[in-house]
Amino acid sequence: MSSAPPPLPVSVVGLGADGWAGLTAAARSALAGAEVLIGGPRQLDLLPPAECPGERVAWPSPLRPAVPRLAAQHAGRRIAVLASGDPMFHGIGRALVEELGPGALLVHPHPSSVSYACARLGWPVEDTEVVTVVGRPVARLAAALYEGRRVLVLSAGAHSPAEIAALLRDRGFGPSRMRVLEQLGSAREDAYEGLAQDWDHPPGDPLNVVAVDCRRDPAAAGPRLGATPGLPDSAYDHDGQLTKRRVRAATLCALAPAPGELLWDIGGGSGSIGIEWMRTHPSCRAVAVERQAERAARITRNATALGVPGLRVVTGAAPAALAGLPAPDAVFIGGGLTAPGLLDAAWAALGPGGRLVVNTVTLESEAVLADRYRRHGGELVKLSVAQAVPVGAFTGWRQAMPVTQWSVTKETEMDQR
Repeated sequence: MSSAPPPLPVSVVGLGADGWAGLTAAARSALAGAEVLIGGPRQLDLLPPAECPGERVAWPSPLRPAVPRLAAQHAGRRIAVLASGDPMFHGIGRALVEELGPGALLVHPHPSSVSYACARLGWPVEDTEVVTVVGRPVARLAAALYEGRRVLVLSAGAHSPAEIAALLRDRGFGPSRMRVLEQLGSAREDAYEGLAQDWDHPPGDPLNVVAVDCRRDPAAAGPRLGATPGLPDSAYDHDGQLTKRRVRAATLCALAPAPGELLWDIGGGSGSIGIEWMRTHPSCRAVAVERQAERAARITRNATALGVPGLRVVTGAAPAALAGLPAPDAVFIGGGLTAPGLLDAAWAALGPGGRLVVNTVTLESEAVLADRYRRHGGELVKLSVAQAVPVGAFTGWRQAMPVTQWSVTKETEMDQR
């Protein structure tokens, strides 16, 4: 729940590496008139004391809980919060809006580091993928790596370029050209470049962004990964508990992920459903529930390798392990269907419009799904896949175990009436 906004609007001022000299007249006026200036030490040091005489307050750590507290502490005073570049682009602006409400803010944006970088590189902003590793694992970059793609990485500091180069090499993108752009917009702006596979530059300025021209090594080990669900089975470390590629693609189709939605992947196995749900959009979230600790650890490794280290893994048996989890937009059950109360708990957790998809290969579980299909409707299908294999000197079909799938959307409140 948002805290009550302060009586006076909070000015949120974006600063570039050029500091005071790069600000608009309106931004300067907001800072000059502020009684309280809140920001990081580097940002506060960019303000000339004579022009900005307000009390200076450095953000404590952790930052997020301090937002409502500082706003309440200085209520009734003119507050200015300093941000890097555009406050609403991977900046403090989001936290301020969520805690104080948009009506409590007056935002003065500055060109972001992405705008500066694209201007220097000649890259259209709309065609450039942006990944931040500020306060996040560098493994997030893996989900954005495709042949010919241009990616800008918002760096976490001086050591980020070397970490990015190491990830590119590890993921088979060693031939990618990297360009590090430092202190963009300031008099100290600088840049250097090289191939990820040969990267040997020492750490430079901590204020940098890294531009990556993605090039995949044709000789790289591992499968080529596409942008749609149904990654090759060989992309996963697994012990046989894996929803196979073509069934997985059909399952994700039935789950129908949309930006910002949360999935419960119950009986996670190798984590493939939750991982590919999250790969559909950077804002998609997933919780994998797996009762075996070894498999739970494997899910975490697979998620990191495939660029979605934010996948949450809960080790425990459902339905007990579901207690306290945030409400899902969709639920997938890939194992443990006959556990008492599991299907009921999953169904109860969904709100109107939520989707439930269940896969099974046993007759006992199939009977459970047939009963639920009669009660709730939806779609009940049997997925059967056969693969061509050698049969002596000829070729024949090898039939995989058929999968029964029930998918259903929970009725809206209006439908239920």
